[in-house]
Amino acid sequence: MEQKIHQGRNVKRFREMLGIKQEALAFDLGDEWNQKKISLLEQKDFIEEDLLKAISNALRIPVEAFQNFDEEQAINFISNTFHDTQGLINYSPTFNNNSIDKLVQLHEEKIALYERMLKEKDEMMNRLEKLINK
Repeated sequence: MEQKIHQGRNVKRFREMLGIKQEALAFDLGDEWNQKKISLLEQKDFIEEDLLKAISNALRIPVEAFQNFDEEQAINFISNTFHDTQGLINYSPTFNNNSIDKLVQLHEEKIALYERMLKEKDEMMNRLEKLINK
C-alpha cells in the first residue's frame, strides 16, 4: 500500500522548523494571503505546482522537499539504519570557550569606549568653562 505525501503538512513542518509564523509566510506570498489562508493551505494533501514554487522561494527550501518528504519513511529509515545508540550520543561534550573569550573582549572594549567618552566629556567641559570665563 503506497502512502500519499501530504504536501500541506510538509509545508507546515518545514515552516515550523525554520521558526516562521503563518503570518510571515502569508506576507512573503503576497497581499492576497493571510494567516487563515496559510492554515487552510497546510491542511491540503496536494498543492498546485506554481504555489509550491512560491512557497519554496519564500522558505528557501526546494520544491521537491514538499513533494517527497514522508515523515514515516524518514523515521523507518533512521530506526532501521541506526542500531548502536552509543555511537550517536556524545556523552562527553566539549565546549567551545571562544564565545566566552569574545564576550570578555567585547566587554573590555565597551569599558575602554566609556572611558574615552568620559575623558572627551571632561575635556569638552573644560573648554566650555574657559569660554564662559573669558
